[in-house]
Amino acid sequence: MSDRLTVWAPAGLGEVRPGDDLALLVGDLLDAEGVADGDVVVVTSKIVSKAEGRVVRAADREQAITDETVRVVATRERPGGLAPLRIVENRLGLVMAAAGVDASNTPDGTVLLLPEDPDASARALRRALRARWGVDRLGVVVTDTAGRPWRDGLVDIAIGAAGVAVVDDLRGGADAHGRPISVTVTAVADEVAAASELVRGKTSGRPVAVVRGLGRYVLAGGGPDGDGPGARTLVRPSADDLFREGSAEAYARGISATRDGVGG
Repeated sequence: MSDRLTVWAPAGLGEVRPGDDLALLVGDLLDAEGVADGDVVVVTSKIVSKAEGRVVRAADREQAITDETVRVVATRERPGGLAPLRIVENRLGLVMAAAGVDASNTPDGTVLLLPEDPDASARALRRALRARWGVDRLGVVVTDTAGRPWRDGLVDIAIGAAGVAVVDDLRGGADAHGRPISVTVTAVADEVAAASELVRGKTSGRPVAVVRGLGRYVLAGGGPDGDGPGARTLVRPSADDLFREGSAEAYARGISATRDGVGG
């Protein structure tokens, strides 16, 4: 296990447009400092969406959110004439504010949707970058920004991954005192995403980062075995989700069900 982690985000990518070869742009950007075997290349979903043409005309962002929503988790009114806050499950199974629809850093009258399949995007980028640099073990993580239950503030999470062991399952092992570990599963890909955001920033125009020092989590080879399971496996199954809806919504549903039972 390495005791040192290095993360950097080069400047100079420029604006990404629909149809751009993202692997070429990222490769050219990172050539100056080079990429080593065992590195993880991190890219924001924003530039992936732009390259893949996920820029859509939408004068009404709220309609775009509705179109991307498969399940409403919670809604809250906001003061000042702002549209209600909507926490929803989107087409990727991700629970996010506004379904991940982004109206920032995109031309007026347009919004950015998340990539259709971020894991597939990560696999394609990994394949191209491995070939370009001739490295065997290379990880790719696609990130997006999300809130977290019980915590204020936002962090970047992994919504796509290839060539990375997205979790480190410690169950069945023992801690430093010899006690058995029964529940700990570390979300490695999310930790990589969050670390990269510390050097990329939200307004610096640096949507690409490299994380070095996590070689133990980076997979070798191509194909399904080398690409790994992807970030989709980090989505908690509904059967294990104790918070399928907001507290106010759950309370209202419980009251309604009680009244219906009494009325019957």
